[in-house]
Amino acid sequence: MGTIHLIMAREPLPIGGPSVFLAGPTPDKSTPVPSWRPDAAQLLAEQWTGAQPLAVLTPESRNGQRADRYETQVDWETDARAAATAILFWIPRDLHTLPGMTTNVEFGLDVSSGRAVLGCPPHCPNPERNRYLIYVARRHGVPVRETLHDTVAAALTLMPRPASQ
Repeated sequence: MGTIHLIMAREPLPIGGPSVFLAGPTPDKSTPVPSWRPDAAQLLAEQWTGAQPLAVLTPESRNGQRADRYETQVDWETDARAAATAILFWIPRDLHTLPGMTTNVEFGLDVSSGRAVLGCPPHCPNPERNRYLIYVARRHGVPVRETLHDTVAAALTLMPRPASQ
C-alpha cells in the first residue's frame, strides 16, 4: 500500500509526480446522496504501490466549502484534469441524484487524451444512459470497467513505471 495525498477542489495542484483525477457525477446538496469518491480514494490507497506519493485530485470541496464563483470551480477542474496522469471516470448514473451531465462533456473532451479510463456499473439506476459513453470509449481504446475496484486498477496502469536499473 502506497501513500496518497488528497487534493480537493481549488487547492493548489501538485507539480509533477503521479496523479489521478476523480471524474464523475458529484452529489448535489438539493438531492444528497453519499459521494463515491471516498471509496475511490480508499481503493487507490490500497492498490497504489509506487515509491512516490499518488496525488488524488477530486472536484469535491473540502468541508463542503463551495467556490466563490462557478467559473472558479470549472477552471480548477479543467486544469486538474489537464495536469492528471490519469483521469478516472466513474459514472454510477442515476438521473435523479447523480445525473452526470457535466461528466458527459468532460468525458468527450478527455476520451482521446490517452489518460482516461471509464467505469460504468451495470446495476446503477440508469445504466442505459451510459451506453453511448461505453461505445465511444471502446472506439477510442479507453479501458471500460464495471466495478470501482477494477476502474481504479485500470487507472493505475497509466502511471509511469520507474526505469529499470
